Amino acid sequence: MQIRDLPYADPGVPDARSGSRFLLWLGRNQLGGQLKALSWGLLHFMAVAALPYAVGYAVQSVVDRSGSRLAVAGGLIALLGLAIALGDTMLHRTAITNWVTAAARVQQLLARKTALLGSALTRRVAAGEVVAVSTGDVEKIGWFVEALSRFAAAALTVVFVCVGLVLYEPSLGVIVAVGIPVLALAVLPLLPRATRRADVQREKAGRATELASDTVAGLRVLRGIGGEDLFLDRYRRASQEVRRAAVRSARMWALIAALQVLLPGLLLIVVVWRGVRLAQDGGISVGALVTVYGAVTMLSFPLRHFEEIAMAYSFSRPSAKRAARVLSLERTVDSDGSRTARVPSGDLYDPATGLLARGGSFTAVVCGDPDAAGRLAERLGGHATVAGDVPSALVGGVPLDDLPLDTARTAVLVQDKDPVLLSGTLRELLDVPASGAVPARRALEAAQCADVLDALAQGALDVSDPMDAGITERGRSLSGGQRQRLALARSLITDPGVLVLDEPTSAVDSHTEARIAEGVRSLREGRTTVVFTSSPLLLDRADRVVLVHDGEVAAAGVHRELVRTEPRYRAVVTRETDDEAALRALKSGSPDELPESGRSGELRGRPAANTWEELAEIEEKA
Repeated sequence: MQIRDLPYADPGVPDARSGSRFLLWLGRNQLGGQLKALSWGLLHFMAVAALPYAVGYAVQSVVDRSGSRLAVAGGLIALLGLAIALGDTMLHRTAITNWVTAAARVQQLLARKTALLGSALTRRVAAGEVVAVSTGDVEKIGWFVEALSRFAAAALTVVFVCVGLVLYEPSLGVIVAVGIPVLALAVLPLLPRATRRADVQREKAGRATELASDTVAGLRVLRGIGGEDLFLDRYRRASQEVRRAAVRSARMWALIAALQVLLPGLLLIVVVWRGVRLAQDGGISVGALVTVYGAVTMLSFPLRHFEEIAMAYSFSRPSAKRAARVLSLERTVDSDGSRTARVPSGDLYDPATGLLARGGSFTAVVCGDPDAAGRLAERLGGHATVAGDVPSALVGGVPLDDLPLDTARTAVLVQDKDPVLLSGTLRELLDVPASGAVPARRALEAAQCADVLDALAQGALDVSDPMDAGITERGRSLSGGQRQRLALARSLITDPGVLVLDEPTSAVDSHTEARIAEGVRSLREGRTTVVFTSSPLLLDRADRVVLVHDGEVAAAGVHRELVRTEPRYRAVVTRETDDEAALRALKSGSPDELPESGRSGELRGRPAANTWEELAEIEEKA
């Protein structure tokens, strides 16, 4: 795989049982690239290791006054120089290719998992952690994959040099062969502590990233309530914790690096001292001494890669663990489904709450708890987050969990209360999989986007068609209501059999909301539409309104009837307080409409025995 061939047609099925297994799986999938890097690494390192022999041969040629041997030595040195340059260049090229392709594979896997899980992902893993895994962690995983081949080449080179020195000059080669493994293993006792400090640093950095992403996402709200400085101070403290952890980690790695310089230096001193004694006694030649000295000096270069692979593994292991955690998340059912890929049609039914939306009708759902409404909306779209938690929603009697994932999402489209607009032109934003029955202009008209088109046209002076106007990331250049209406238009264009909208008009004014209600109802005529809302303007235009209270359907009917007869419905829709409800019940003379607080014995802390008398006094004074 070359960089120009990315992205992968199929990134594969990862082994996400643990971080180590995930790294091993990545290594197996990069085997071809690893072997290439290993080959070029061996050429580079062996040429570097052979250079002292050529220099020693040249020195001995000068001592022996042999011009022909000196010329051979010069040619050998030139050849080794070319091998070093070629090996280093190609090693860097192949190693970086391994890094980039491994990182691209991980990012594709994460993107595929994100698309598979949808909104369930951020309820099981913090959004900041997903961002950290997709950016910093991917880079560190790629670093380990890239360093692996260089380490293997360095390790083989060290073995070859030690064996060669033993054969070339046993009296000194034995010292080197014994000392090099000691040098390589001397830092092992320090690695667990260095790894723990690196883990702490990564953990704190992950928390800081989560805090930063959450702060940026809610910056507009924070400014509105005056909490910007508070959250910036929290991030500042988290950032300082990351800095302190990084300094502690760097100290340990600096100690390991120092040992990697100090210990080879001590070995070199021992080899030179012993070599000089042997040379004085005539045990070895001057050229052999120079060769051994140069070989030991050059060995410090491949030995550095032992430190690099230890550092790369210590940083990549927690990163791989986090990536494996995300990649191990599964949908609550088999994503292949147990039924044929035929899109069902008919009534939408939720067995958990008893909610029924008739096929082809406009159904509004009122739920006093916004979080419960969001969970119910996701469940209606087949996005359940916990296996075995609740039964699957059914469309036309077919459980969504029994359908292939793409079929289930074709059958039911859910637009949550905070839809995301990606950067690009408006035409690209609205270029989504659709039936083709709803043109973009008609969807924009139903969603009351005329002023949005005008604003985009005025803001983009170089385009004549608003559809070619650019939209910034997450639609930040637009107001909340404009973003909401564009997202609604995008959902309408898809023309799904069942469309579930969660608070689609919460950020628009009442006049626009009324026109949107009429537009959506007209455009979705004959199609099943479910709207979670507490807006009377939308509720009044629904064919049927359902009240969900404490996790089950508590009442159903039309808006005007429920306002008169159902106190819980009225409390949610009209924001009526207990005192106001009790006064209205007093006027109507209907104790059954008295709020539960009054019937159970408390109304603003007063005993129930005096409630009606006190209410009468309040009414008289009013």
